[in-house]
Amino acid sequence: MKIHLLSLGCAKNQVDSERFAGIVREGGHCLVDDVSAAEMVLVNTCGFIASAVEEGVDVLLDLEQLKNQGAIKKIGVLGCLVERYEKELRQELPLVDFWGGVEAWESLKSFLGVPSSADPCRALFPGISSWSRYLKIAEGCDNRCSYCTIPSIRGPLRSLPPAEVITEAERLVEAGAREICLVAQDLTMYGADFGENALLPLLADLSRSLPSHLWLRLLYLHPDRVDCRFWDALRAFPQVLPYADIPVQHADARILSAMNRRGEGSVFARSLLYARELDPDFTLRTTVMVGFPGEDEKAFSNLLRFIEEIRFDRLGGFVFSNEEGTPAASLGQQVPAEIAKGRLDRLMRLQEDISYERQLRFEGRTLEVLVEEYDAAAGVAWGRSFREAPEVDGGIEVAGCAGMLLPGTVIPVRITEVTEHDMIGEALAR
Repeated sequence: MKIHLLSLGCAKNQVDSERFAGIVREGGHCLVDDVSAAEMVLVNTCGFIASAVEEGVDVLLDLEQLKNQGAIKKIGVLGCLVERYEKELRQELPLVDFWGGVEAWESLKSFLGVPSSADPCRALFPGISSWSRYLKIAEGCDNRCSYCTIPSIRGPLRSLPPAEVITEAERLVEAGAREICLVAQDLTMYGADFGENALLPLLADLSRSLPSHLWLRLLYLHPDRVDCRFWDALRAFPQVLPYADIPVQHADARILSAMNRRGEGSVFARSLLYARELDPDFTLRTTVMVGFPGEDEKAFSNLLRFIEEIRFDRLGGFVFSNEEGTPAASLGQQVPAEIAKGRLDRLMRLQEDISYERQLRFEGRTLEVLVEEYDAAAGVAWGRSFREAPEVDGGIEVAGCAGMLLPGTVIPVRITEVTEHDMIGEALAR
């Protein structure tokens, strides 16, 4: 069959989708990049929050309409949404041919006629860059934040053995990866399920096993488990970029306690500011939530002060989503939506100024840029430096001669202009 694979949601979902793509190809089927060319559509869904659930259901309703019209023959649904709402979905979507959860490898093999003994490698599907790849080192989560559905969807923490992580990383490099982003729900918990604090030893093993030119990027570190010793240790691993995604969620001690998150803003601040002492250019990304039940103006002001103190390079903000089945859903003192939205607007206006200030540090300087796209007609390329993670951060527009702007290469770029999120520069000869 000609199969179109649609991956919704986070980077961890993309890793799963690449494994599903490997199963498709192992079965002798063809992955196509357009629904109009497909006989079957596989959707790997997200079910983390209500907006993701709505997106997934809308996509599936559209596919049922296409099947009714004869435009496609089969529909398969995988992932978090199935784990969370399979019974209800089966009733609402009778034209779906295949249902599978988060790790439905064997079920998909059976449906597509792949031998159960086969262990297909991850495969790129259309629209995914081969230069930057995600490597999921653990599945599930034991943190039990009061607002989060992940433990109920993906289960408890299950770390991938170090040898398997290294083998997978080596495969990605052989397939052309120039950057590998390590992902998990919480990287700092890696190895806790087999009784070890194993993230730093894993990074040491990866640094020894992988080529020196590779970029390793750390995504999703719990702020309560990164201290000054952690930042000191990172300096020994040359492939690890001076970039970390550390979702703090909040900084007010009372709100963090209600979220069932360890730590407090002042402790987070000491650690994060120390990372900047070691390297003033170190890029810090975070995610924060406003409007959590019980958040008053004082708690929100504490969050704003924390953001002003740390001066994050990148920040994602969102309004609390009251998710069915989570402890936070039954908490009192729910914040009215209008107030929460107003707080988010205030927070993001503050962050715009901070982001621009941090970007200005690099105007007139030279950065190593991984070229990802090139437009021959316009004579420009787009790429990222150590400061930009794929998909969630901005990028760099690069001018230069065609021979220098080859996708998949890393080139020196002099930054000539910056905005709050993006940069513009000129390619330099080495």
